[in-house]
Amino acid sequence: MSAAEAVEMVPERNQDPLEHVDYRLAETPEAKDEIYRLRYKAYLREGAILPSESERVTDHYDDAPNTWIFGVHVHGELYSSIRVSVLTSECRTSPSADMYSDVLHPELDRGKIIVDPTRFVADPEKAKKFHELPYVTVRLGWVACGHFNADLGLASVRPEHRAFYRRVFLQQPMAEPRLFPGLLKPVGLMAADYPAIRERVFQRFPLMRSSAFERRMLFQRSLPPVKACSEPIAASA
Repeated sequence: MSAAEAVEMVPERNQDPLEHVDYRLAETPEAKDEIYRLRYKAYLREGAILPSESERVTDHYDDAPNTWIFGVHVHGELYSSIRVSVLTSECRTSPSADMYSDVLHPELDRGKIIVDPTRFVADPEKAKKFHELPYVTVRLGWVACGHFNADLGLASVRPEHRAFYRRVFLQQPMAEPRLFPGLLKPVGLMAADYPAIRERVFQRFPLMRSSAFERRMLFQRSLPPVKACSEPIAASA
């Protein structure tokens, strides 16, 4: 089961879905490499990429100074991953900011803060054992919105998965599907006005709530200076 397939599931268990979940920021080469291999496994399974000798999926955004890469571990094992980029008028490095520059740059020019979660993947076999995994994983983007006082929360998704993001995060299409480099299937841009819909999401999905302590622990490093964001970032091998 791919992340795309699992994303349509609805939590049905009474226990706390986060009880055995550990969000780990990937900071070492080893932790990142494990996530790159998970991406390859998930994307290949759903037909989103072609086979490659490296058996890894990575790009230059993984090394961007305004990016956090998380592994979602359950009982100590890597189950899924997501990458969170935070955009400001001074720092505009992210997949969506580049692909949808005509749509997002005007928002950034107005001083808006935008959270751009991408690279949501899940282990196809492990996802079968944890139906809440999609919610637990995409929650990280929502937590980032709270920590950085975001104006917009984004989702880059294939058309068939719009319903999930519309239902959970009340997001609406912002741009029609486009083809990202390296992917075989186009994705469209969805967005929500975070301050306007935050309480409605909390009421419908209490799982999305977070404490100030949790937000600091996950995103405590500050956003980089303008210079760091404007400098070219070398592509990963």
